[in-house]
Amino acid sequence: MFITDQDYKVVIGEQALKVISQVSENNRINAEQEAIEEISSYLRPKYDTNAIFTAMERNSLIVMYACDIALYHMAASAPQKMGMEIRKERYERAVKWLEGVQAGKIIPDLPLATDDDGNPSGIPFTYGSQKPLRHNW
Repeated sequence: MFITDQDYKVVIGEQALKVISQVSENNRINAEQEAIEEISSYLRPKYDTNAIFTAMERNSLIVMYACDIALYHMAASAPQKMGMEIRKERYERAVKWLEGVQAGKIIPDLPLATDDDGNPSGIPFTYGSQKPLRHNW
């Protein structure tokens, strides 16, 4: 998997992780897969998400946000939504960062999506024009 036990230690304690994941490996794996797909949905138009999630040298922000999003999904299924406030806050911060990346306001050091010839194939810029002039003579 993309997320390791060591990665979680940056954002949550070991005992708290066991409580949130309800000591279920399947619950944790499902939440991690959901987090990876959620992140991919934001990054896929421009970045090579397969390369991002299979790289030997992982981007530390992507790892942290993947942990935050996975923990948010795990906490949502916990009894009485234990610890949900901090999970929700960190989840919203992760989504805000992903939206900034998607909008082009934040440019992370991630591999770009390429076509068969090796040329960047994402959305490099947006098209637009000025409002049409309407002169009444």
